[in-house]
Amino acid sequence: MRESHFLQDIILTETHASSAPHYEQQYLDLMRHIWSHGDERIDRTGIGTRSILGATLRFSLADDAVPLLTTKRVYWKVAAREMLWFLTGDTNIRELVRQGVHIWTDWPLDAYRRATGEAIDRDSFEARIIEDIEFARQWGDLGPVYGAQWVNWPIYEPAGDGLYRKAEKGRNQIADLVNAIRSTPGSRRLLFTGWNVAEVPQMALPPCHMTYQFQVAGGKLNGLLFQRSCDLGLGFAFNIFGLTMITRMLAQQCDLLPGEVVWQGGDVHLYLNHAALVEEQLSRVPQGAPKLRIHRRPSSIFDYRIEDFEVLDYSPQAHIAAPVAV
Repeated sequence: MRESHFLQDIILTETHASSAPHYEQQYLDLMRHIWSHGDERIDRTGIGTRSILGATLRFSLADDAVPLLTTKRVYWKVAAREMLWFLTGDTNIRELVRQGVHIWTDWPLDAYRRATGEAIDRDSFEARIIEDIEFARQWGDLGPVYGAQWVNWPIYEPAGDGLYRKAEKGRNQIADLVNAIRSTPGSRRLLFTGWNVAEVPQMALPPCHMTYQFQVAGGKLNGLLFQRSCDLGLGFAFNIFGLTMITRMLAQQCDLLPGEVVWQGGDVHLYLNHAALVEEQLSRVPQGAPKLRIHRRPSSIFDYRIEDFEVLDYSPQAHIAAPVAV
């Protein structure tokens, strides 16, 4: 009887181990649920979505793991360049375009077309942004988005007669965060946010990945992102990579090991014109275990370069194209 129970325990353990789902399966399950059961609605873009409110996904970062989607190719260097750009505090697309990153161009391009009536194509618009600094200043700025809030949150100082003026230098939330992780690792205030209520109307796009929070536990750094709005078909892949990247950078700067990342979505949606993307991706089986390596520890979190990052063992299935809703 004892031997029988022992053998049964072995069988159950082996079955459980062999049936452990791939980390990406939770993403695909969420996609399937939203496509089948999400509330269909007309959204800001006029395209329409299927949407739910509230979702949570968790991913381990042990052994350099990175939760890159494998059921389609994710151009992770684009996401990495964007994250490094955020940390500079820059809000003009010129530097991104110079690096071949086009993910923010549609918003200023749309504004330029509406303001001038000129039917300029994206390539021509970007060429002018690179070649003409004055044109870039006028038409390439996105307003006080992400990086402006992360490293230069506006603060105000007395100007006399009960008035206040905006200080030349704002609050650097990222520098404050690094110091706080090092000095008060048990704090529940290890976070930064891009949602500045007073400046949201001036932004080309209010922050979707709006608040990041961190926790030190057992010598490891865990990272959480609350995303008020998530385009699950296109945006999520970049957002989860960005969360992983900033968590790994913070851990390295604070002499901690990376633990896990937790992604929380508010309005999580799929666009109705992404049917081909959804159906193709759900037909694929996730596989592989890519790793993210950081080859250098710079003197500060603001001094990383794109060459410092490398993704290994990433063999995704083919890219799936889909339109971006502006």
